[in-house]
Amino acid sequence: MSTSIPLTIQLSGSQGKTGRYEDALRCLGACPLPGYCPLPDLSCDGLLLCGGGDLESTLFGQENRGSNPPDVDRDRAELALFHAFYQAGKPILGICRGMQVINVALGGDLIQDLPADQRVFHGNGDEELVHPIRSLEGSLLHQLYGPLFPVNSIHHQAVHRLGEGLRAIAWSESSFAEAIDCPGRPIFGVQFHPERMAFSHRRPDTIDGAPILSHFLTLCQQAAAR
Repeated sequence: MSTSIPLTIQLSGSQGKTGRYEDALRCLGACPLPGYCPLPDLSCDGLLLCGGGDLESTLFGQENRGSNPPDVDRDRAELALFHAFYQAGKPILGICRGMQVINVALGGDLIQDLPADQRVFHGNGDEELVHPIRSLEGSLLHQLYGPLFPVNSIHHQAVHRLGEGLRAIAWSESSFAEAIDCPGRPIFGVQFHPERMAFSHRRPDTIDGAPILSHFLTLCQQAAAR
């Protein structure tokens, strides 16, 4: 995707670990603006909340039940980023941890540590697995990939109770949400990593992640044109 004036996307992620997100956006003609704990920059056309570590459990009203030590500064920075872009009506995409940030920001909570019999499908640490997910008929993912399709997976937490206004649009084999959106708003999140399944990272055993990122940029372009 390309425009005469490149879309600028604010990225928030772990220090030194946003390269794949940046590469994918550049391949689609956008200009990424990455940062660690950045202040909201509403001159950007959209916000991409990247993957990373666990959120502080008290942010969603729970004691620690298997969460890894949080990055408190990043947690608070990304919640502030979400609310700034949300209030401005600008598109937001959350990937893995980023999807969980969206859910917590809107009052939802998380499964802090998937049971061992579920984690065998989803990976943990540096181990990336592949498993099928099913999509909601009529949703973006259903339109792009059909009712059942394989994705990558590397997480031990998951969205549980949905935040206000959110709906699940894809589910794992264990029935927790693998993707969410917010009807009426340009917001969505995926638990998997499309940037690891696109362009130079395209793989034969999963979907192509590029259409998800392209759809996000289309939302950004539409919002910028208003």
